[in-house]
Amino acid sequence: MRDASELIDERIRELDDWRAETLSEVRRIVKESDPEIVEEWKWVKPSGHGTPVWSRSGGICTGETYTHVVKLTFHRGASLADPAGLFNSSLGGKVRRAIDIREGEMVDERALKDLVRRAVALNLEQDRSRKRR
Repeated sequence: MRDASELIDERIRELDDWRAETLSEVRRIVKESDPEIVEEWKWVKPSGHGTPVWSRSGGICTGETYTHVVKLTFHRGASLADPAGLFNSSLGGKVRRAIDIREGEMVDERALKDLVRRAVALNLEQDRSRKRR
């Protein structure tokens, strides 16, 4: 059985357009944000397509691709400070927040790394809190 990284590589190859380049770039940024981030492949549909997920002590974000957007959905985005204002989608949700990236756009690398690190810190704090109980 192929691991999640191979499945994400395959998905990027299948896209073969601007979304492939965008997903590949945000993947690089997310993975560079913390060396202990793990790639997962979840929510596989009958079509065989699943969703790339990046985790560390819990989910950080997903990388979904749609016709007109690459969407990074942060599992606990509503709890994260976003001083750079990257979140531009799912703003009304009580838990998740997302970043929609359209063709020709790119997210500020430094700000995205900061957001990912905040998500990891939140997961680690929650994990420590659970262990204290």
